[in-house]
Amino acid sequence: MSRALPKYNKRRVGIIGGAAAVVLSGAVIAGSALAGEGANNEDAAGNASPGTITCPAVEGSLPAIPASAQAEVDRNLALLDTQIQEANQRLIDTVGQGGPNFVNNAILGPLEDKRIATLNRIETAIGRAAAKPEGLEALAPCQLNQGGAAGAGEEADAGAGAGAGAGEGAEDAGNAGAAGTITCPEVEGELPAIPASAQAEVDRNLALLDTQIQEANQRLIDTVGQGGPNFVNNAILGPLEDKRIATLNRIETAIGRAAAKPEGLEALAPCQLNQGGAAGAGEEADAGQEAEAGAGAEAGAGAEAGAGEGAEDAGNAGAAGTITCPEVEGELPAIPASAQAEVDRNLALLDTQIQEANQRLIDTVGQGGPNFVNNAILGPLEDKRIATLNRIETAIGRAAAKPEGLEALAPCQLNQ
Repeated sequence: MSRALPKYNKRRVGIIGGAAAVVLSGAVIAGSALAGEGANNEDAAGNASPGTITCPAVEGSLPAIPASAQAEVDRNLALLDTQIQEANQRLIDTVGQGGPNFVNNAILGPLEDKRIATLNRIETAIGRAAAKPEGLEALAPCQLNQGGAAGAGEEADAGAGAGAGAGEGAEDAGNAGAAGTITCPEVEGELPAIPASAQAEVDRNLALLDTQIQEANQRLIDTVGQGGPNFVNNAILGPLEDKRIATLNRIETAIGRAAAKPEGLEALAPCQLNQGGAAGAGEEADAGQEAEAGAGAEAGAGAEAGAGEGAEDAGNAGAAGTITCPEVEGELPAIPASAQAEVDRNLALLDTQIQEANQRLIDTVGQGGPNFVNNAILGPLEDKRIATLNRIETAIGRAAAKPEGLEALAPCQLNQ
């Protein structure tokens, strides 16, 4: 199931486009009403008044766009705008929630991850017909203006952006005691011989795996006393596993360009909390989630909820209900024989994602604010489905016409 699409490659390279790359785009602010909401004064409430999120302009930093890529680039540019609008709306919806790092952890970090995924898709679209632009990820970090206390992407570097996953800020005993320590399986010793041409990229990603663990351990310390009973799984271990899956996929892909591609490194992604921590490893993640995020994740229109907006009122207060999602298999074109196994694996993963989301509904009854289910369960589920649907498109597209628009099947709904 190992599949590191070019769209998920998070290469951190130099700023491109000179001053154009850092010009903040006022056009992508979610309406003048947001700008009037006042300064965001981060105190003990975490998000006392919303402020406004602004992000670097992208369009002016792009090279000439081939005609064959124009529609896909336009869709992703529109998605960047949608992501900012939704992040600004989230600022409004979460006023008064969270700790001192709430905006960074629950809004700016996930937004950066989603922008990285979208910018990678733009690079890939252009690269199919012309020289592939590099370094658009430098335009991913955004910032909170009007007195907000959090700078852009303060929690994130090359892959660590979505530090808070579902459920952060539900104030009971999830990370109530000593922080403990997160440990993860060793990767380097499990790798085959690394071709010389892949060594630098593999080394970068091995270093990133170490950085991700360090940041997760720091987050354990920073969030002592926060969260519900599944806080560490939902907000730290799950996102960490997502990031490790994406990084391990990049290692597989780097080696596979010059030698036999290793498979199954995702089995090394789950980590665990030691020394009395409240959660086991990776309860939130499945084998194939892309973090760039997303995964966040992986971003798509409407998938923008990922980060823990749940202080404790009636968000998931009653019976759990059931999550249902659009059927995918019947919407696929004829599947080439060479793609069948990979498509089947990803169809099975879609089913697993729904099962896990339904289990999470049960596990979190009574937790969260009025938007908890959307923000902490449905949003992350949509992100994972987008990543999986993109893998299906890519698998088919290697041997036949690539289907487009499967992301429309990503949003799910809560019944009952």
